[in-house]
Amino acid sequence: MATSTEALADPELLTAEWDLAPLVDGDLDNGAERLLSEAAQRAEAFAESHAGKVASLDGAGLTAAMRELAVIEELVGKAGSYAGLWFSTDTADPVRGALMQKIDERTTALGTKLLFFELEWAELDDTAAESALSAAGEELSFAAHHLRSVRRYRPHLLSEPEEKILAEKSLSSRGAWQRLFGELASAIRIELDGESESLEIGLSMLQSPDRGLRQKAHAAVTAGLEPGLRTRAFIFNTLLYEKSVDDRLRKYPHWLASRNLSNEASDQSVMALITAVRGRYDIPQRWYSLKAKLLGLEKLADYDRVAPVLEEDTAVPYAEARELVLDCFSAFSPVAGDGARLFFDQNWIDAPVRENKRGGAFCAPATPTTHPYVLLNYTARRRDVLTMAHELGHGLHALLARDQGIFHMSTGLTLAETASTFGESLVFERLFAEATTDQQRLSLVAGKIDDSIATVFRQMAMNRFEHLLHKRRRSEGELSVEHFNEAWFETQSELFGDSVEITDDYRTWWSYIPHFINTPGYVYAYAYGQLLALSAYARFKTVGPEFIPRYLELLSSGGSKSPEELGAIIGIDLADPGFWDAGLALVDEQLRTAEELAAKLS
Repeated sequence: MATSTEALADPELLTAEWDLAPLVDGDLDNGAERLLSEAAQRAEAFAESHAGKVASLDGAGLTAAMRELAVIEELVGKAGSYAGLWFSTDTADPVRGALMQKIDERTTALGTKLLFFELEWAELDDTAAESALSAAGEELSFAAHHLRSVRRYRPHLLSEPEEKILAEKSLSSRGAWQRLFGELASAIRIELDGESESLEIGLSMLQSPDRGLRQKAHAAVTAGLEPGLRTRAFIFNTLLYEKSVDDRLRKYPHWLASRNLSNEASDQSVMALITAVRGRYDIPQRWYSLKAKLLGLEKLADYDRVAPVLEEDTAVPYAEARELVLDCFSAFSPVAGDGARLFFDQNWIDAPVRENKRGGAFCAPATPTTHPYVLLNYTARRRDVLTMAHELGHGLHALLARDQGIFHMSTGLTLAETASTFGESLVFERLFAEATTDQQRLSLVAGKIDDSIATVFRQMAMNRFEHLLHKRRRSEGELSVEHFNEAWFETQSELFGDSVEITDDYRTWWSYIPHFINTPGYVYAYAYGQLLALSAYARFKTVGPEFIPRYLELLSSGGSKSPEELGAIIGIDLADPGFWDAGLALVDEQLRTAEELAAKLS
C-alpha cells in the first residue's frame, strides 16, 4: 500500500496536465486573440445587419441570426476558456493574468456590441415572439429554449444605453474585484512544521486520523487566512454593495431573486428547499454526536468534522483512482465509461497540487466544438477519488450535451450537480460492496454522510450566511471583519447545534470561499442538485437497466428544457413540494445505516 508521500510523488499524477491547444486551434501564442478578432468582425457585421430590426425577423431570419450568434459565441467561448483555464493553473503569473484581462476586456466590448439583440427580442410582445418561434419550427430548436428564457428577464432589463454602460463597467468593477479575490486566495500559504504549504494541503490534513495533526493544520490554516483577511472582507463588502445597487436598478425584490431567475426556479420552490433542509438540521447534529463517540471524544471540535472514523489513513494512487472510477462508470454504461476515459487519454485533466494553482476542483464545459476540461487538486485521499468521480460526472454531462449547441449545452445551476453526484454514488456503491468488514462499511458510510452534510446542510448554512450579509449590508452599511465572523458563527452554530464546538479560529473560515464572490446565491444549488441526484440514483436502483437510457437522455438534453421537463425524463417531479423531504429521507437513511453499524461494533 502506497504512503501519501509516495502517492503524491507518482510521476503519472505529476504529469497529469491538460492540453489547452485545441481551444486555440494549436496556436498557443496568438490563438485566443485571433479567435476574438474574428468574433469582433462578425459581431460588427451582425450589428450592422440586425440592429433595430429584430422585431421584423420572420422564422427563417430569426434562425439565421441565431446561427450566426452561435458562431460568434463559439469563438468567444474558446478564447475565454483558454485564457481562464491557463490562468487557473498559475494565478500568480502576470503573463497569464494579463492575457485573461485582455480577453475579458475584448469580450466585454464585443458583448456590448451585440447587446441590442436580446434587448430588442425581449421588448417584443408575447404574440409576436411566439409567432416567430413557431414559424421557425424545428430549425430553431438549437436556440428556442434560450430565446424563451431571455424573455423572462424582461421586467428587469434597463434601456440599451444603460445596459451598455453596465456591461462596459463590469470588468473594472465586479470582474476586477473577483479576479483580485481569486489571486489573493490562490496565494494563501500555510506554515506546517517549518514548511510552506498550499491552503489545499492544509485543508486536506483535516481528514487525517491524527487529531493532533488536525489541530495543527487547523491553526495553520487560520494563521494563513489572517494576513489578507481585511482585504478579502473589503472585496466582499464592495461586491455586496454592488449587488444591492444592481438589484435596485433592475427591480429585483430580494437578493436571491436574480439567481432564482437564472436557475429557472421559482422563489417559492427555493424557499421550500431552504425550509426543508434547515428543518432537518437534526441529521448533521445526530451524525456529529455519533461521530464523537466513534472517535472517542466527548464532543467534536470543528476541526474534527471530516476526520475518518477508522485509524487507517489510506493513500490512493492516482492511477488506482482512475481505474476504479472508469470501471464504475463503464459498468453503469459503456457510453459513460468511454466518455470518462477520454478525459485521461486526451489530456483533459490537470490533477496535481501546485503552488499558485487555483484551489478545489471544477469542470469547465468549454464549447460544443471542443470539449470539457477538469481541474483537480489530487492529494491521494479517498475523498479525492470521489471528487474525481464528481468532476468526471460533470465532464460526462458536458460531453454528452455538446450536440445541443452553444445556447443549450449547459444546464442551470440547480441541475448542474446531478451528474456529478450520481457519478460519486456509482463509485461509493462499488467501494461499499467490496468492503469485507463492518468497520470498513462504517468508514465508507461515514465518508458518504460527511459528503452529504457538506453538500446539502453545510451549503445551506452558507446560503444563510450570505443571506445575513446581503440583508445587513443593505440595512447597516459597510460591514467589519467581525460582522462577517459573527454571521459565520451564527449560521454555523444553527447547523451544528450542541454537537460541535466551534473554536474561535473557525470564525474566519468564510474568507477563502470563492462562491460568495464569483456567484452570489450559488450555494443552494448544491443542495438542490444533491437531493435530485440522490433521488435519481434511488430511481435507478428501483427501475433497473431501463433507467440508464433515460438518464443519458437527461444528460444529453443539456439545458434545452426547463428543470421540470428535464426531471420528468427520469420520472422525477421537481414541482412536488414533497420532493425535498423525500431526498432528505435518503440522507437520513444513510445515517440510520451508520447508527446500525456503530451499534454492531460497540
